[in-house]
Amino acid sequence: MGGQLALIHTVPGLIAVFEPLVHRHLPGWTPFNIVDESLLRISIREGSMSKATARRVAGYVFSAVDAGADAILVTCSSIGGAVDAARPFCPVPLVRVDEGMAERAVVTGRRIGVLATLTSTLDPTRDLIARIAAERGASSTISASVVDGAFAALAAGRQEEHDRRVGDALKRRHGARRAARRGGAPGAVSRRGAPARALRDAVATERGRSLSSSSCRRRH
Repeated sequence: MGGQLALIHTVPGLIAVFEPLVHRHLPGWTPFNIVDESLLRISIREGSMSKATARRVAGYVFSAVDAGADAILVTCSSIGGAVDAARPFCPVPLVRVDEGMAERAVVTGRRIGVLATLTSTLDPTRDLIARIAAERGASSTISASVVDGAFAALAAGRQEEHDRRVGDALKRRHGARRAARRGGAPGAVSRRGAPARALRDAVATERGRSLSSSSCRRRH
């Protein structure tokens, strides 16, 4: 199966991240991009996604459908609630970038740690994991924290710095877990648009399993 895959972004730099992933993992699919930085900027300023922003996200979803999209992927977790709201009315598959990550986290372990690059992402990601856990009848304990400076680095085009900050945060999380006790949070999810480069280096020898939203894609 193949077709046109619309990618809706709030960070322009993510085009260069996701297009190679589509070509590598979804042969037969041709991506096209819709970008609006203001969706995220307003959500950051207001502390969460507003109803007005949610309406605008829905507008981009249906604009993508009108442009010929056979499936749509929204690459920003901060506006994930708008994706959930629009999905029942969307005639093509509509996916949040963090859905596959959240599903794998729930089946991987009961104690789940979330690393986010923005405060506006914490509640949407935490709520998504909690909803999936409830749907599966799983009992999950979720902790969440923000990686300081990571989003600023990504927004400025400093991809390597972003990945290093996320990787260092994962190292600290796993290190603290081992120092406190053996066991702990077997599933750590990293909520950011970049692929799992930092994770591969940071946790290659770690006992915990780390999941990134761009490396746990849902396929159609």
